[in-house]
Amino acid sequence: MVGSSFVVFKLKNSETKNLGAGGSVTEDVTAGGHSWNIRCHPHWIADDDGAEYISLFLTLTSKAAGTGGIRAVYQAFFNLDGINGSSLSPSCSVHDYSPGDTWGWRKFAKRADLELDDGEAIIALVCGVVVVGDDGAVPPSDVGAHLGRLLDSAAGGTTSDVCFVVAGEAFPAHRAVLAARSPVFYAQLYGATAEATSPSIALRDIEPATSAAMLSFAYTDALPDDDELAVHGSIADLMQHLLAAADRFAMDRLKLVCARKLSDHISVDSFASTLACAETYNCPELKRKCMGFFGIERNFKMIAFTDRLMWLKHKFPSLEAELRDSIGI
Repeated sequence: MVGSSFVVFKLKNSETKNLGAGGSVTEDVTAGGHSWNIRCHPHWIADDDGAEYISLFLTLTSKAAGTGGIRAVYQAFFNLDGINGSSLSPSCSVHDYSPGDTWGWRKFAKRADLELDDGEAIIALVCGVVVVGDDGAVPPSDVGAHLGRLLDSAAGGTTSDVCFVVAGEAFPAHRAVLAARSPVFYAQLYGATAEATSPSIALRDIEPATSAAMLSFAYTDALPDDDELAVHGSIADLMQHLLAAADRFAMDRLKLVCARKLSDHISVDSFASTLACAETYNCPELKRKCMGFFGIERNFKMIAFTDRLMWLKHKFPSLEAELRDSIGI
């Protein structure tokens, strides 16, 4: 049976110190029809070097059916961009578990590398177990679906630890997930500013529909389908706003996805604004597609003397020569 489950550990520095070297925080989960225990030691002391580490372990606590072991993928991650100029990569292991078996990382992260001098500092870890099918083949990743449910739980008010307010509308979320997806969010949510400790943060110059799509992508790594996007009006308009937001928050993959989506929705009406978006946010492939669209005679004839093209040339004078080249003038 295939299944998975994820948990988030929020480790407050001042509280975990009281646990001592052997202390741990644990969470029981169910995945693939089996019971598991995920255990985190915030202050594990390694025998070989005496340094403190964060350690993570997974134990199969239920009785396994049949004679073979239960193959499971154990994965964990948290974002550390900006600390010592680097970030720690996610960890993942595949292991065959028998009842009572434990597997994990004694040295998941060295605490000295985290620069956690502030007693109020919080580490947020996302840990998950994915049970593999009986044939031993690792199934396609479903982390997006599970983090999507984590976003749904935030919307329900059960797990969120930060709320963005956009034009009076609230968007609950999780600091750890957003910090892992955007270095701008990391600086905003874990930096030295007042927003780092605020439970509510106002986002300006962005629309609620754009914020909702951006959050959905941050958790699931995918855009909503076209029918859902169309509820908010023109898909091209939404993608332009979303591309601008992706550039603002340094979400490079989302920016590329939006640019590709826009290249599929270039029309006579959206041409000028799409090309302006490509020029403003440095999207060369989208710009090339726009020039190709303009170079088609029937499109050029409908666009050539419109107010939007006049606006585009005024805003970006350097584009006029490129537009001429695209039609062979």
